[in-house]
Amino acid sequence: MKTALHLLAIAAGSTLIAGAACAQANVAKIGAILYDSHSRTSGIQGIGVPPGADAKVGDATTLLLTYERMVNKNLGVELVLGVPPRIKAKATGTVAFLGDDVLSARNVAPTLLVNWHFGQEGDRIRPYLGAGINYTRFTDIRSTLAPSVEMSDSVGPVVQAGLDIAIDKQWGLFASIAKVKVKSDLVAVGATVLTTTIDFRPVTYSVGLSYRF
Repeated sequence: MKTALHLLAIAAGSTLIAGAACAQANVAKIGAILYDSHSRTSGIQGIGVPPGADAKVGDATTLLLTYERMVNKNLGVELVLGVPPRIKAKATGTVAFLGDDVLSARNVAPTLLVNWHFGQEGDRIRPYLGAGINYTRFTDIRSTLAPSVEMSDSVGPVVQAGLDIAIDKQWGLFASIAKVKVKSDLVAVGATVLTTTIDFRPVTYSVGLSYRF
């Protein structure tokens, strides 16, 4: 997983270097992102855990920050960052009585995308499609069921579709939707050892303001 993070850093650095070497446009974006987790698990296993024990991860919203380097008039390389949201899970199935917030964590998820922008430079409305790679690391993990919880990192593909709307030559609005593949193995150690695999399958919805320079 460290290798994946290094590859993201190298690719992002290469994008910045390329940006400094040529005269194409840079686009910075700030906005809000809704993280719709669409999660499911393999069920919770452990000694003394009743059959049918499960958990469901909820949705989250946070601040989105992106930088895109336009390689030419249609092709751009985008680095997506943001404030790591806190995602929370509630107990379901035969352990639903344990209630909400049995698990919470922050997900740090830098994403690198290559986007194709349709239309021509200067068009007021330009749709785009993108594909790339996402690296997700879970931090600040807390649980009411166990004092020690670990969640594995995830590397997976991401695709997105978006729309840029120009206000003037520099300022604009954007909206996008993305599908990400995120999967993590969880091990919680307390009175017993609990294990599960969480398949997040998130869909993200983003809106905000863009600045071209």
